[in-house]
Amino acid sequence: MRVGLTGGVASGKSSVATILAELGATIIDGDVLAREVVEKGTPGLARVVETFGEHLLTADGHLDRAALGAIVFNDAEQRKRLEAIVHPLVFERYAALEAATGPDDLVVHDIPLLAETGRAGDFDAVLVVDAPDEVRIERMVRDRGWTREDAESRIASQASREDRLAIATHVVDNTGSREELRARVEEVFAELTAAAG
Repeated sequence: MRVGLTGGVASGKSSVATILAELGATIIDGDVLAREVVEKGTPGLARVVETFGEHLLTADGHLDRAALGAIVFNDAEQRKRLEAIVHPLVFERYAALEAATGPDDLVVHDIPLLAETGRAGDFDAVLVVDAPDEVRIERMVRDRGWTREDAESRIASQASREDRLAIATHVVDNTGSREELRARVEEVFAELTAAAG
């Protein structure tokens, strides 16, 4: 059973992935893979530097993520250029990791930008972690120390809440307590494993 897990920035998607892992799902995390494919010494990093410039390298040869973020988050054209480099590399890694799982495993692909990539149809189910924009802005300001402007800009750079909900086969509302979140994730996990069986 292949499940796509997505949610906008500060929706609580990572918390849901953690709970799913505790319940026995195999998690393949798109954010982790997106970092891996541009680590020091990788062909991915070489292509990013070739495209955007040497100034994106730190003194020790790693990618300066903040500098790259400043370029791509407010410029759709630059973001597309970056995605054209990173996305194919990430999908190669996904395929390799998935091939290593067993036939009865519930494999959850944690993909922040699933609605943006148009790949929801590649999965047996799509789980969307949802919270209103205002709740997510509050979380980014409170928990991450972002300015309200930065939080709003990041939300604006992603698919709309409506676009994400449109691809969902299961929605996990994350506006309540940690216990309520866990109960809902357990419910969805049971539904997914029943469907897989």
